Amino acid sequence: MKAFAKQFYRSKAWRACRAAYIAQRLRIDGGLCEECRDQQGYIVHHLVQLTPENIGNPAVTLNHSLLAYVCKDCHDRYEGHGLGRGKPMACAFDASGQPVDRRRL
Repeated sequence: MKAFAKQFYRSKAWRACRAAYIAQRLRIDGGLCEECRDQQGYIVHHLVQLTPENIGNPAVTLNHSLLAYVCKDCHDRYEGHGLGRGKPMACAFDASGQPVDRRRL
């Protein structure tokens, strides 16, 4: 989470908006990921990237039409999200749980 957004994501307004959006998605389709439709939603994603300039604008930050309930896999594919931040991960795990250096694959 970016430093400028910490206060917003901890706010009552965001927590209420997030809970209402998830409840809405649960009523619509049981809470499936709005991207892949294969997994359960995990995180409410802002479709408009939040910036220091728009973080105080509820028409952007609290607008249900600008949100998506997505699974972790789909969320991490958005630019600037996920551990790799758009770059392939250098490490993965094999079927037995052992780390594999992906740079050598």
